Amino acid sequence: MRAHEEIVSVHNPRVKLWTQLLERKGRAKHGLFLAEGIHLVQEAMRGGAVFDCVLYSLERGWPQELDTDGLADDVALVGVSEAVLAKVTDAMTPQPVVAILNKPRMDQNELLLHGRALAVAVDGVQDPGNLGTIIRSADAAGARAVILGKGTVDPFSPKTVRSTMGSLFHLPVVEADLLDLLPKAREAGVQVIGTDMRAAESCYELDLKADTWFVLGNEGSGMSAAVAALCSAQTYIPMEGQAESLNVAMAATVLLYESLRQRKYQ
Repeated sequence: MRAHEEIVSVHNPRVKLWTQLLERKGRAKHGLFLAEGIHLVQEAMRGGAVFDCVLYSLERGWPQELDTDGLADDVALVGVSEAVLAKVTDAMTPQPVVAILNKPRMDQNELLLHGRALAVAVDGVQDPGNLGTIIRSADAAGARAVILGKGTVDPFSPKTVRSTMGSLFHLPVVEADLLDLLPKAREAGVQVIGTDMRAAESCYELDLKADTWFVLGNEGSGMSAAVAALCSAQTYIPMEGQAESLNVAMAATVLLYESLRQRKYQ
């Protein structure tokens, strides 16, 4: 039988724990993160995410759009005050429902086994919106995984989770040491393609039907020299106008969709 609870005080120990999930350190400590809003909770259900509990506004009631049949029987529904919702979320206007979710885990060997066909690796991307868009584009293009190198923004921060629009729950998002993982990927037969405006071949000249991982770097400085040295090839996206460069998330989208076009829409 599903547990139903009520918490109205912001001083409740569980509220203090949930508040810690607003920070990367708290998420790492507890192995949990937040997904705010009806749409994200629905997508978490669809994607098979592991729920710890679901908070909802006592004042606004349980959202009619959410079917509890999508939750395991041991997942508690916790009615909370508006003050508690405001305490545990970072949105200007708190959503009526917030899921507390277990952070997914995947080891590198599993990634190499199941994520080879098409993936994106990012090296030091700092903006939550950029990372969220990359994850969303990877999902839309049918990529098997998004791999996050050291120095990359936390994919489980509330801003990043919101910007993925639920795609975070549809494909593995794996934090890894690219200096260790990229050589293993190449040994497994993956072509690891970095991005560099000085590259000899554009993305439209490369064969992207093979197992491919694209590597994209920091918004300002690009890939680190050490990561760039591990790529098997470099490519660039042609630009006909006067723009100096493409946003890193836009560049990822162009590359992913060129690979999709070559694979499916010749």
